[in-house]
Amino acid sequence: MDKLIGKRDYLQFLNPRNELYRERGMKANPPPREEAIRLMSQNPNLIRRPLLIKGGTILFGFDETAWTDALDG
Repeated sequence: MDKLIGKRDYLQFLNPRNELYRERGMKANPPPREEAIRLMSQNPNLIRRPLLIKGGTILFGFDETAWTDALDG
């Protein structure tokens, strides 16, 4: 997970619709990077999806226009 996130903002990878995210109040009190990565590794549903990675581009959620542009470009 750490390799996937790289130098990007790890908070972008957290799924705000996930029960664990809401239970822990991660919006108001986000976990440190290391803890967030550990939690996402242990709870894959905590990762925002769908996730598209192409080159240096990462898209979260489904936006048809953005996905088309990323896949065509």
